[in-house]
Amino acid sequence: MGKRIVVDPITRIEGHLRIEVEVEGGKVVDAWSSGQMFRGIEMILQGRDPRDAHHFVQRSCGVCTYVHAISSVRAVDDAYKVTIPKNARLIRNMMHAAQYQHDHLVHFYHLHALDWVDIVSALKADPQKTAVLADNLSNAKEGGTAYFKQVQQRLQTFVDSGQLGPFANAYWGHPAYKLPPEANLMASAHYIEALRLQARTARMHAIFGGKNPHPQGLVVGGVTCAADLNAERIAEFLYLTKETQDFIKNVYLADVLAVASFYKDWGAIGGTQNFLTWGEFPADEKEPESLYMPRGVMMKRDLANIKMADATKVTEDVTRAWYEKGAAKHPFEGETKPLKENPKYNPDKGKYSWSKAPRYEGEACEVGPLARVLVAYGKGHKDIKPLVEKVLNSLSVPAPALFSTLGRTAARCIETVAIGDALQGWVMDLVENIKSGDTKSYEPYEIPEGNCQGVGLNDVPRGALGHWVQVENKKIKNYQYVVPSTWNLGPRDAKGKLGPVEEALIGTPVADPSQPLEILRTVHSFDPCIACGVHVIDAHSNQVYKVRVL
Repeated sequence: MGKRIVVDPITRIEGHLRIEVEVEGGKVVDAWSSGQMFRGIEMILQGRDPRDAHHFVQRSCGVCTYVHAISSVRAVDDAYKVTIPKNARLIRNMMHAAQYQHDHLVHFYHLHALDWVDIVSALKADPQKTAVLADNLSNAKEGGTAYFKQVQQRLQTFVDSGQLGPFANAYWGHPAYKLPPEANLMASAHYIEALRLQARTARMHAIFGGKNPHPQGLVVGGVTCAADLNAERIAEFLYLTKETQDFIKNVYLADVLAVASFYKDWGAIGGTQNFLTWGEFPADEKEPESLYMPRGVMMKRDLANIKMADATKVTEDVTRAWYEKGAAKHPFEGETKPLKENPKYNPDKGKYSWSKAPRYEGEACEVGPLARVLVAYGKGHKDIKPLVEKVLNSLSVPAPALFSTLGRTAARCIETVAIGDALQGWVMDLVENIKSGDTKSYEPYEIPEGNCQGVGLNDVPRGALGHWVQVENKKIKNYQYVVPSTWNLGPRDAKGKLGPVEEALIGTPVADPSQPLEILRTVHSFDPCIACGVHVIDAHSNQVYKVRVL
């Protein structure tokens, strides 16, 4: 038996994630992913008005608020057989695309980049050489020797004071860092610029949603911002998305390519086998045919054999989760029955997670940017395929390198570029539709008598999301939702099949158990939020390493 390493907690917004791995010969040979917080909102929703559900479910998370709301209203739209107006569809697409722009920038620069970028190494950089490097790689607005020297001086002030602020408590100097000092200084500067931009990007939700987080502009039947469909509001939204897209194309994409060029070995680490996406951004009421990001499922990395994904083939297994024993069930029949006794963590033989284990035709599937990009690439998507080929050619790596931690990180950037361009098109479609005299943004409907049910499928920045609602006498009888975190971070099932993160960790190198940087790289590539502190335990010596992570 190899060494056991426990990283706990790695948080994911309001949920907490525990990762335990077994290491032999310097590599992970087994892994367990444990969700450490019970959600329970499904139980809260029982007996409530379905039209109120989206206000509750978007409180599942402090970042992915809009995405749960839209999936919920889509489920009730489906149950009530409502076809929303064109303006409502466009605004929903715009709001969702803005979420992609915001989330993916935050993830790369503020949640994931520090797994690859050694901030302290930037103090050794030559600002003049950094300026030349930046000019060669990107068209960032900020640059020049004086600019990078100023950034370096700010970092030095942090170090000299002993207070590194947001850059504290990481693994600076770890041998797994490969970027030269100049590249580290450039990335550090862009980290700061992205902090400024994220606040402006978040404002896009406030324009049509009233506020961010937890925008209030969605409603069953459409959107509620009819009074805001004016030139000033639309122009502000368009300006912000263009500003954000300029950074995405000229800085984010360039930084991803620059960082990836030093870590090509990670194109063979952290991969999974199966991929699922519900698709997103409908062009009209015909779904899934009109979705900009296509729906599909791919098994065993077979890019030539992508099939249409079918929501009826989804089940959730609770064998290894802290719920009452039962067979794997489709979400419409799903139950949320936590164990009555206190949960006991038993990864080897028993239950070890609050996350259920979603399966598609009995198979674990990775969801998220890589799944979406692979399905789009395999289908020859007119925007995604050229971008994938550009990245592969730039790095001189073959297509199989996409099935990896590196590919997952690159895919997130690739789709951000494509969706950001498409977003500007949807804004102009809205303008033209309003100019034609169509200002309708809500479709009235009759609440059906008796029983009905609906499903709201969408693909959010972190992956495939589905909300299922059953209505009886105009009240919620049952409500279940299967989120990206459970798809990706769920535990083993009754057959012992690993969840995607567990699978992806197998083979990950670990140079130093007290500084598990490599484990974090793969886990963070799925876009979890990051805990303020973890403990790493060496099972052989019982030594506890107290570790703080960014």
